[in-house]
Amino acid sequence: MRLLTTPFGSFCDTNAAKSIAAPRNNKSSKNSIYRYQACVSAPYSSSNPARAATFSRNARFCSYFPTVFSDMDGSPSSSLLPLQRCKILHLVRHAQGIHNVEGEKNHNAYLSPELFDAHLTPLGWDQVDNLRRHVIACGLSKKIDLVITSPLLRTMQTAVGVFGGEAFVDGVKGKPLMVENAGNSGRRAISSLDGLPFIAVEACREHLGVHPCDRRRTIREYQTLFPAVDFSLIESNEDTLWEPNVREPNEEVAIRGMKFINWLLTRRETEIAVITHSGFLFHTLNKFGKDFHPLIKDEICKHFGNCELRSMVIVDKSLLGFGTDRTNFPGRIPRGLDLPSDIAHDKHPNATGDH
Repeated sequence: MRLLTTPFGSFCDTNAAKSIAAPRNNKSSKNSIYRYQACVSAPYSSSNPARAATFSRNARFCSYFPTVFSDMDGSPSSSLLPLQRCKILHLVRHAQGIHNVEGEKNHNAYLSPELFDAHLTPLGWDQVDNLRRHVIACGLSKKIDLVITSPLLRTMQTAVGVFGGEAFVDGVKGKPLMVENAGNSGRRAISSLDGLPFIAVEACREHLGVHPCDRRRTIREYQTLFPAVDFSLIESNEDTLWEPNVREPNEEVAIRGMKFINWLLTRRETEIAVITHSGFLFHTLNKFGKDFHPLIKDEICKHFGNCELRSMVIVDKSLLGFGTDRTNFPGRIPRGLDLPSDIAHDKHPNATGDH
């Protein structure tokens, strides 16, 4: 499994990191025809006329390439992977909560019982509105198959505010995603008419323990506030994970995060939005990218701002997932003769003419 940061479609592995980090050797090898040509893959040898002729043709073909291609290193610098072995994750940290404001003023405020299950601030809701406009404008809202949220007030408010429907109107069939003024939001109820599923999952919660802001309410209370959110994966009505005197270590957060990532690979959905927390994201994502260039590692692992969204590609190298394929097409419909010219040439190397 490998996590690859992407502006939608850019893949990178160890070879890519090396090609970024290491400068090219501009000196020609004495046995090479010319430098950095993608179609020259072996040394030239004048003792083999047929091979020499082949490389002469290759040199001619490569001379037609624009400089932007002919100056490229011919070694692989990216990973080519079947799309059905990948998932796109749209990772979002919740918008500004009241605990962020008070904790910025005084770190000891995180210990205050008044910040229990912190809700969003008015500025946090403005951040939600701006992210919502962005995901609609870029078309992301129509691509996502599933929204997963940490079962805390601030993450669920962010999730339904960004990816939910329009304002809920009485008399409309279906449950609202969020009732009016849920968690002192001052917001109208939010509709679930778009049909996008929302699932609350404990595994993507923030550090457990000590800080009251990271302690959740009962599931029954949440169900009244967020009627259309699916809480069926949460086993206990009470918050049995949070302890008042023990703060979850960073390494345990990372282990929990990796288990969460592995679970995502077993889902059938291919584009998933995850609304979670700064600490959870930071410690989980730091498990990835160790063989990447530092700039790419930083793109993956740096701390998220409030209501920041980053899109990543996760690759299933362990066959944990279902490998659902949406775009592949088998071809040969209807069937016919289709021997490729390169295979024909390999079978008949003495044949003349191009195919």
